[in-house]
Amino acid sequence: MDQESTDDRATGDETHAPYVEVRFDRCSHISGPFYHGTKSAFAIGDRLVPGHGSNFHDGRISNNVYFSAILETAVWGAELATALAGNGERGHIYVVEPTGPFEDDPNVTDKKFPGNITQSYRTPHPLEIVTEIENWAGHSPDVLNRMLDNIARLRADGLDVIED
Repeated sequence: MDQESTDDRATGDETHAPYVEVRFDRCSHISGPFYHGTKSAFAIGDRLVPGHGSNFHDGRISNNVYFSAILETAVWGAELATALAGNGERGHIYVVEPTGPFEDDPNVTDKKFPGNITQSYRTPHPLEIVTEIENWAGHSPDVLNRMLDNIARLRADGLDVIED
């Protein structure tokens, strides 16, 4: 059965319009700017493509490229990717442009954050890098360590599954 196109669940902002599911055949109502946080360095004009190693699971090849319409979500992506890689470097945040249709990221939508309040999406199509945001503020070491501890607990319990 197909889901309804709107959902009246709370999104954390009670003044927000009802949630409209984002699917490959229904994504034109979402506009950028869009952001991608990562441990990897790229140049403007490069394309992020699926088929490369995941930022979050060693040895896993990702079938999609993930991005968000919220800068804070990309900050978490960059910080967690670099922390999990253990390289001690500062991550990168890029403004990206999807080259094809995209959908809600099922890893957060209706599993952790009903209604996609993180505005996280994924696509099997390339994302083109428009520019890099260099002056972004990260989280305090204490906040980042709490998030890493939560990820470690999920991994220990076998619950850090990524639907890709």
